[in-house]
Amino acid sequence: MTQIGHFAGCELWPETPTFTASKQLEEAMKVEFETIVIGAGQAGLAVGHQLALLGQSFVILDANARVGDSWRGRWDSLRVFTPAKFNGLPGMRFPAPRLSFPTKDEVADYMAAYAARFELPVRNNVRVDGVSRAGNRFVVTTSAEALMADNIVIATGATHTPRVPEFARGLDTSIVQMHSSAYKHPEQLREGAVLVVGAGNSGAEISFDLATRHHVLLSGTPAGQLPVPHGPAMAALVLPLVKFLGMHVLTMDTPVGRSVLPKMKGTPLIRMKLNDLKAAGVERVARVTGVREGLPMLADGSTLEVANVIWCTGFRTDFDWVHLPAAFTPAGKPIQYRGVVASEPGLYFVGLEHMYAAVSEVLPGVGRDANYIARHIAIRPRLSRVDSEDRVVRRDPAELAVR
Repeated sequence: MTQIGHFAGCELWPETPTFTASKQLEEAMKVEFETIVIGAGQAGLAVGHQLALLGQSFVILDANARVGDSWRGRWDSLRVFTPAKFNGLPGMRFPAPRLSFPTKDEVADYMAAYAARFELPVRNNVRVDGVSRAGNRFVVTTSAEALMADNIVIATGATHTPRVPEFARGLDTSIVQMHSSAYKHPEQLREGAVLVVGAGNSGAEISFDLATRHHVLLSGTPAGQLPVPHGPAMAALVLPLVKFLGMHVLTMDTPVGRSVLPKMKGTPLIRMKLNDLKAAGVERVARVTGVREGLPMLADGSTLEVANVIWCTGFRTDFDWVHLPAAFTPAGKPIQYRGVVASEPGLYFVGLEHMYAAVSEVLPGVGRDANYIARHIAIRPRLSRVDSEDRVVRRDPAELAVR
């Protein structure tokens, strides 16, 4: 595992694998599939289930040792924000009381049970190193072998590469620092104060988790907060409305969705609100802007003497391993509509933030997107290439058969 300075358990800038096209093409031609789904999280499993219902041949590749490990690896006290009644994938309800909020391990076990129940062809411990095109097909290079497919569904999401500011390297080596993706429990930290950078939901939840054992300082400003307490009453009365808005109003097919979704840069605090954090003893501080003399420096120029720093600063989009330049904007964002990439026929994305709707990356929303993509794959042999002026698939006569 590559470490940056003194980061704990956090691979931030993995090395780029060597790409030898001719040898990979030769090997790939020996193992062919109609569709390869990359990623066995909720999005990849949902696509696999829908492809199976349509009689499609496919395989799902995942780097983790077990289905559900992407959830098992998160911090110990994590519970999902949505009630169990909204967390089921297509064809299988979530096995918990409808208004309860499952733990991350319960979600992981559900994923594993889902893959087993529908006998989805998941290959674990297979890391995908690259995707490229060979004529009308795709070559997928992996840690195990090279494969070839007519269709590729990238279901890895866009939130798996931690984003940490460059100035983090300047912190004193005595300070334990890690990204939120590496945080599991308070025992990982040194005795002393903890600075949590980023006041989104992860920052708020981790701050609360630490507050009984450490003096916690929380830096940043949240993107608002839901005005009602989180719990069964909210799950019964408020979240159905939130889900409806996220599924049917805030989509790329509505004027309000096209206006709002590109501007949505954060999620309001859902469970842990500012008053909850204050009551737990969490201290709010200004934004962290740099490092001075080995200590984190705030926007007001002051520094903080802390023993630990947790960066709850989100993730960066990283599709550098997809060697298909026409599929991306100069900033590296996929050019797609509902996961369909018009500039690279046969290439699909699922589980991206705001891909089609406000809920596209979360459990309540991935099933609909997965169904759309699977049906598009099934009828693709009958469709000609569809390109609009901005290279985004839209409502055209040929594509209407998918709806």
